[in-house]
Order: sequence, then structure tokens, then C-alpha cells
Amino acid sequence: MQVSVAHHPPNTAVLVLRGSLDIDTAPALKANLGRLVERPSPRVVVDVAGLDFCDSMGVGVLVTAHGRAMERGGWVRLAAPSSFLRRLFDTLGLSDYLPMFADVATALKDD
Repeated sequence: MQVSVAHHPPNTAVLVLRGSLDIDTAPALKANLGRLVERPSPRVVVDVAGLDFCDSMGVGVLVTAHGRAMERGGWVRLAAPSSFLRRLFDTLGLSDYLPMFADVATALKDD
């Protein structure tokens, strides 16, 4: 999995994922997201358009990061999830917990 980060003011980051998010790559994502959500009021958009696979370990990392961000007054949002990823989050009952948006620009807009 490839991960890149772009920072946007105020205190917002866009994390772009490419490849497979699974048991082998989840620790790298956890480290990257962990640093981003430790900031005050963290706002992180995770662009998942380039993911070709995501298993339960990957879902766990994303959900945990969102919880930590909310504890600090921020959020984690998913941008451009595939229909597979949307169905996975629906099946797990997580669609209402972790917000999903059609694209990065929409996810970056304030509520």
C-alpha cells in the first residue's frame, strides 16, 4: 500500500491510499493516522479511491482513528469509497459512524 499526506489549513490533512489495506499494511496506516489524530481538533480526509482491497484490520484502523479524532474535537472522513467499501461499512453497521463522501473536495467542506 502507498500512503501520501497533504496538509490543508486549518489543521486538516488529506491521506491518499493506494493498493491493498490488509493485515500486512494496516500497521503503516495506523502509524500515519495516529500522528495525524494526535493533534488538537484533527481533521483528516482519507482518500480511499485507490484502494483495491480492505479487510477487517484496515476497517479497524480507520474506525479507531475516527474515534480518537472525535475525542480531540475533530474527525476522520472517507472520500471516494468504492461500492465494495460502502457495502462493507453498511454490513458492519459503521456507515453512520464514519462519514463517507463522494470525493475529497466534498469531504473537506465544513459541516
